[in-house]
Amino acid sequence: MSNLAPQCQQLQVQVETILQLLHQEAALRSQDITSVQISLGKAISPRFEIVFAGAFSAGKSMLINALLERELLYSAEGHATGTECKIEYAPADAERVVLTFLSEAEIQEQAVFLCQQLGFNTVENINKQDVIDLLHQGCQAIIQQEGGESKSERAKQAKALVLLLDGYVANREHIKTISNATYSMEQFNFTNLKEAAGYARRGSNSAVLKRIEYYCYHPLLEDGNIIIDTPGIDAPVEKDAQLTYEKIQHPDTSAVVCVLKPASAGDMTKEETELLETMRGNSGIRDRVFYIFNRIDETWYNTQLKQRLEDLINGQFRDSSRVYKTSGLLGFYGSLLKQTSQLDRFGLDSIFSESVRGLDSREETPQFVNEFNRYCTSGKLSPSQFRISVNSFETPNQNYVRILSEQGTPLINQLIQDSGIEEFRTSITRYLTEEKRPQLFKNLADDLGDICIKIKKHYQIVQIDLDSQPREIESMKEFELQKLNQQLQQVGRDFHQHINDEVNQIINNHCEEFENDFRQLQSKMIRRLDELLDTFSVADAYRRATLSHPRNATAPLLAILVEAFYYLSNQLEDILIDSCEQVIANLFQQIMEKIRKSEYYRQLYRLLGNDGGIEAEIKAIEKQVSQALISSASVECDRFVRESPRFYNEGTFSIYQFRQVLEQTSQAYDAESIRDAEPAIRQLLKLDFEPKVEVTIRKSFRQTINQTIKTHLLPMGEKQGDEILQLYPHARAYLEKTLQQEAEEKIANNQRLLNQVEEKIQEYNSAVLGINSCLQAMQLYEHLLPVIGGEEV
Repeated sequence: MSNLAPQCQQLQVQVETILQLLHQEAALRSQDITSVQISLGKAISPRFEIVFAGAFSAGKSMLINALLERELLYSAEGHATGTECKIEYAPADAERVVLTFLSEAEIQEQAVFLCQQLGFNTVENINKQDVIDLLHQGCQAIIQQEGGESKSERAKQAKALVLLLDGYVANREHIKTISNATYSMEQFNFTNLKEAAGYARRGSNSAVLKRIEYYCYHPLLEDGNIIIDTPGIDAPVEKDAQLTYEKIQHPDTSAVVCVLKPASAGDMTKEETELLETMRGNSGIRDRVFYIFNRIDETWYNTQLKQRLEDLINGQFRDSSRVYKTSGLLGFYGSLLKQTSQLDRFGLDSIFSESVRGLDSREETPQFVNEFNRYCTSGKLSPSQFRISVNSFETPNQNYVRILSEQGTPLINQLIQDSGIEEFRTSITRYLTEEKRPQLFKNLADDLGDICIKIKKHYQIVQIDLDSQPREIESMKEFELQKLNQQLQQVGRDFHQHINDEVNQIINNHCEEFENDFRQLQSKMIRRLDELLDTFSVADAYRRATLSHPRNATAPLLAILVEAFYYLSNQLEDILIDSCEQVIANLFQQIMEKIRKSEYYRQLYRLLGNDGGIEAEIKAIEKQVSQALISSASVECDRFVRESPRFYNEGTFSIYQFRQVLEQTSQAYDAESIRDAEPAIRQLLKLDFEPKVEVTIRKSFRQTINQTIKTHLLPMGEKQGDEILQLYPHARAYLEKTLQQEAEEKIANNQRLLNQVEEKIQEYNSAVLGINSCLQAMQLYEHLLPVIGGEEV
């Protein structure tokens, strides 16, 4: 804000002091302070940006004109540019305008779009005069076909293209090819804001302006208030619409005036709904939103529209207290009519002179005149107070002049009142001049209040705890010895819980290190089986079979398979045992490393001077688990000696393969016939062993490992936890040796911590009292922050 009260000059330092105190406490550090930082920024900022946002042609510019009671911004139906207008305060003798033009590339982009909408050929170069002339002719033809420039959407687009091209031609010397050129009003030889605004407001000039910055005198703009008019959220050029969304989300935006079209359209558009959702996502706006349903005059002539609007307001906007129904057009020009008379035909020869001048010297009817005549016959006016007739034999302009001549100021005042502009102006003026600053400081106090309560409670708890500690050495020693039993018990519980957690992670496949090791075991089993099958020698198996039966000179296929089954099973047993031993060794090494890093392990060394036998017990259990799994691995692989249950089932590929091999080996009785069948025998063995190994490594043996670990580790954890508690005599004797020095250090440390927390309380109270002084200056007595007093702790 431009003028902070004297009591609020140090507000930023005081709030940041509280946030620093919060950050110093580990228990409170996770508290989100974003809302406090945002509300502090809003409270002390010298700027308060109010963004007018809404759909194209919703009446934003007209509302701003009506609000400031000055015709600053260009407003015409069907006219859409990417212009962002900013209006800031300036003293009456320092008013000025800063103009920033679109680049030639941006103008070309808009021209191409409008040509596509109108069905013209794409414009490749707007610098060619013959191209511009041709487009002019096409646009004028469309306007005449449609019966006037505001008679249809197509006519409005044609007029927009005419303005764009005229603006480019008229201002070509000020427009750069790629970048945006910026000029002061003095560079255009304007001597005052009225001249500069008149230039910027002219349709063709406005069409090629990217940004207009007005610095003008108006009480509403004092105290840092800045009004920003943005392009329509459904603007023809997408990047123009994006500009509005970016502004709505910008942290500098403090309030939004949403200008909505349901009064004339009947329903909220998709873009308007998206606008509201985007706006709610900016925590810097909060509830500082004014919802304006403009063009309310459309509901005067359509009862269905009126009912739909009422249903929408009572439904979606029922919780908002800032909902207004306006007609910016009637309200703004109605207020200007107060400075007109019959001499200038109530503005036709002054205010509306440009729009009255039509083609071929024919007089056009300004949009306001049409809407005024429509208002007079809408039934909105009291027939007893206003007896008005709109005659068909008179032109709209003639009816307009006659009615105002007959009715005069009372009709103008009634028109302004019915337009809703006065209500909106009064409300936003009251907010900006009376309610804004107290509300911003109230928001800050509310956001800060939760943090202050947490800090206060934390300091009180810490101070009470330190005050309750013994202050004498003997008392401290006795106090520590009394805690010893509880500390040992807690260490035992923590160790037991740690072992339970480790086992639970393994069983539920949540221990990544163990999972990696087990996947290594699986890979080794698969690779070893492939190696054994690839290198299996039928000749060696045949030799072993005949050696077992010296009386025989030959051996059957079954004997070869028997030797093979024993050989493969025993080799797989070796690799499974080796892998199990490695998995278990890694597991217990990891468990022991985690134990050594734990807080309870360090506490145990402080209390006992050793680990209470944990490491020895872990090693003993590791050995037991390893032996148990070696036995389980032997049993598991011993079962590989037996064929799979379905190996000889009729109709299976394995029995087919077996018969093929048997047929091949039965052709002769020498060893050669057996050796020739070696590839087929290997395939037969693969069909049998692969499923068995797959079941072992994917299903059965993992369950065996899990169960073995669980049945050994869980009882050990509980037993060791109990045994730690039984070490109390040893712990007492050990602690007594070091307790004298420890007690002295603890008493000194407690006193140091107590002094620290008292200093923090003093620093906190100083900051809070300063903030409360500021809040009292704003008369926010119900939002004062809590102070920590001596009687409270």
